[in-house]
Amino acid sequence: MVGMTRIRTGRHCAFALHAHLVFVTKYRHKVFADRHLVRMEEIMRAVCEDFECELVEFNGENNHVHLLVNFPPKVALSKLVNSLKGVSSRRLRQEYPELVRHYYRANRLWSGSYFAGSVGGAPLSIIRQYIEQQNRPL
Repeated sequence: MVGMTRIRTGRHCAFALHAHLVFVTKYRHKVFADRHLVRMEEIMRAVCEDFECELVEFNGENNHVHLLVNFPPKVALSKLVNSLKGVSSRRLRQEYPELVRHYYRANRLWSGSYFAGSVGGAPLSIIRQYIEQQNRPL
């Protein structure tokens, strides 16, 4: 059912969990250039490694970024997101002082909200059909 996705294993489980994350800059300001996104990807890869996660894909535009993350079931996605946003905000503002001018009222790079969507595997309709077709004992 998982297809071409690599199934990872833990001590007592096998898993293939992926999340699509989207982070938007505070006030939707257009602040990122390519050099910022290159450095941000490095920072976010390091944070993912600390959580035993894998940053599968990363890209962005001048006011938001998209991440595809493979994570183990022991990781609370909200804690991963909190670290990704917090560490990247702090390091980017330290390394690129020009970013600070966009946030004179708020000492934050990211908006307080984010998007997280589960991805991978079969469509829900196929999974529902698979579960319905199980041979239930009489």
